[in-house]
Amino acid sequence: MADERERFERIFRENFRAVLRFAAARIDAERAKDVAAETFLVAWRRLDDVPAEPRAWLLGVARRVIAGQLRSAERRDALVRRLQSEPDAGPPDLAGTLAERERVLTAFAGLGDGDREVLRLVTWDGLSNAEAADVLAITRLAFAVRLHRARRRLVGALEPESPSPAPPKRRRHADARS
Repeated sequence: MADERERFERIFRENFRAVLRFAAARIDAERAKDVAAETFLVAWRRLDDVPAEPRAWLLGVARRVIAGQLRSAERRDALVRRLQSEPDAGPPDLAGTLAERERVLTAFAGLGDGDREVLRLVTWDGLSNAEAADVLAITRLAFAVRLHRARRRLVGALEPESPSPAPPKRRRHADARS
């Protein structure tokens, strides 16, 4: 453990300025400090993956951290723009919102375990179909089919109760002996 710590400290001392300079050339100075810190956090966690000459590896990590920060900022800005463009309809209908939430949760709870799992993976966990298929260790096509069916069942559970037609009456076959 002491050897790992010494190695990390050497990597940090020899490369911190380069990583910070790399980040500062691409984003503002405050965020560049965060990028450098997160880059070395990744290096510490993945110390076994850090090559003997770590500078290029560290700059690659920093580039991915910067890209992640920029994506987050874009999503945040898009949300702000969307919220600003929506007309203010007055105070929200909290009772209606709670009732709708309860209706959806009840419909969701009424689904089978498999349906709930595929819906959670794409909706709550934010995974793509391919990623979710990998999680479940099934093909992408099989996942797409399961997701389609789960969504169909959820929509069916959310539809207002409509009188279902009576099942067709079964005819009894006449006994051949009569």
